[in-house]
Order: sequence, then C-alpha cells, then structure tokens
Amino acid sequence: MTDEQTLIRTAELFKALSTPSRLRILCLLSNRPSSVSTLVEATRLSQPLVSQHLKTLRGNNLVTVTRTGREALYALADDHVAHVIRDTIAHSREPHHGSQSD
Repeated sequence: MTDEQTLIRTAELFKALSTPSRLRILCLLSNRPSSVSTLVEATRLSQPLVSQHLKTLRGNNLVTVTRTGREALYALADDHVAHVIRDTIAHSREPHHGSQSD
C-alpha cells in the first residue's frame, strides 16, 4: 500500500500536469531543451504565462533550468517525465470500451 504522503505528492504532480498549456510545454521539452522565447513562439502563449507555467513545472521537479550567461534553457527533469507524458497521451487516445463507474 502506498503511504499518504506519496499519494499527496502524486496528486500534486497530476495537478501540475492538469493544463493543456503545461502539457504542450512538456511535449516540446521532450524533443529538446528550449529557451522561454522558443517556447513562447511554439505555444503562442505570452512570455509571462510561459514563465509562470515553467515556474510551476520547476516547483514540481518536472523541468530543470540551465543558465549560460543571459540565456536559460529548460529541459525535462528526467526520462520519467517524458514517459508519464507519452503514456498519458497514449491512454487518452485509446477508444473507450463501454462506460465505467466507480
């Protein structure tokens, strides 16, 4: 059985993944590390909004940042993040086989 703290932390991670914009950013970062300006261009979101999403993702240890001079490159924290995103997207594409109830 999973302990309560682990379940709470897992719920926090799913909450951080709960917006399409954050998922889009993570998908982009799964291809290669990117700067905020690259993510702004690719997502068509405002710079402050992309920065806010990145702050949330960093706070949940889903992305890392490497600074070189004035440039900051964001990347996925590890392969687990890419795996979770790919699996979740694959699951959401599966056809539903009847309705399920709790």
